[in-house]
Amino acid sequence: MSANKILVTGAGGFIGSHLAERLTELGYSVRAFVRYNSNSNWGWLEQSSYLKDMEIYSGDIRDYDSVRNAMKGCQEVYHLAALIGIPYSYESPLAYIKTNIEGTYNVLENARLGNLKNVVITSTSETYGTAQFVPISENHPLVGQSPYSASKISADQLSLSYWLSFQLPVKIVRPFNTYGPRQSSRAIIPTVISQILSGKKKLTLGNISPTRDLTFIKDIVEGFIEIAKTNNLTGAVTNIGSGFEISVEDLAIKIARLLNIEIDFQTASERRRPKNSEVERLFCDNNKIITNTKWRPQYSLEQGLQQTIDWIKNNIHIYKPDIYIK
Repeated sequence: MSANKILVTGAGGFIGSHLAERLTELGYSVRAFVRYNSNSNWGWLEQSSYLKDMEIYSGDIRDYDSVRNAMKGCQEVYHLAALIGIPYSYESPLAYIKTNIEGTYNVLENARLGNLKNVVITSTSETYGTAQFVPISENHPLVGQSPYSASKISADQLSLSYWLSFQLPVKIVRPFNTYGPRQSSRAIIPTVISQILSGKKKLTLGNISPTRDLTFIKDIVEGFIEIAKTNNLTGAVTNIGSGFEISVEDLAIKIARLLNIEIDFQTASERRRPKNSEVERLFCDNNKIITNTKWRPQYSLEQGLQQTIDWIKNNIHIYKPDIYIK
């Protein structure tokens, strides 16, 4: 077991749970920060085979004292706790300000006071908005096309200010679209798979023309860890992406073919973003992470999709394909 104790916020979520498990597997001492609830439910870690080797801390990322207590004795933090649903950000922008901006402040300030040696902040490719050039490098302009993306831009800039002002060793990880087992049905891939597995041949989707750069969860997690390990990326933003783009329509067709079914589409207005808020194209320039680390994507889209399909088949009972999840 490594002498380093690592705090992972948002450890009960999709990416956070995979990251916490992988760090534990690698021998790190992991304290998993999960959101407090009266049922003591630890999200995706609830049934994890690695749970016995982790320390669980229940709290609220919006609460300064909660974060301070969680960070005691830790040398590193991976900050993933956030509100991430874009549609809900239109309804409650303030919730995203409090969770994504104030929550990040709580992490940064407590990391500064605790002299942590590694502070990994999770960003999102949504901060770039619709691509103004491709592939999208870390130098691309930041455009807040939704309250969600605006809150993440703010959190990123606040994090960089802590590097410039206090020399806090911040590293910002900017994943492009992540997919894989455990992902919420609010995301496009679980939405398509769960609708098909429920017997639908005419899928209800939003805008199917935008393109996305999709990376399998196991590759994303390895990217986080590789970025954390190098000093070359301190005080900087680093993309993680496959360097391949596909439209939502072509993605749905590919999934259907893997499931040996033909599909059609119908659009639902509640699944479409406001016109000026739609991010039409995301296509990652991953040269920075490849140049500065040993990271390389290991999973093709087909391999990742098949693993995701297999997992959802075995867990279809947790999905509600007839309900639009915001």
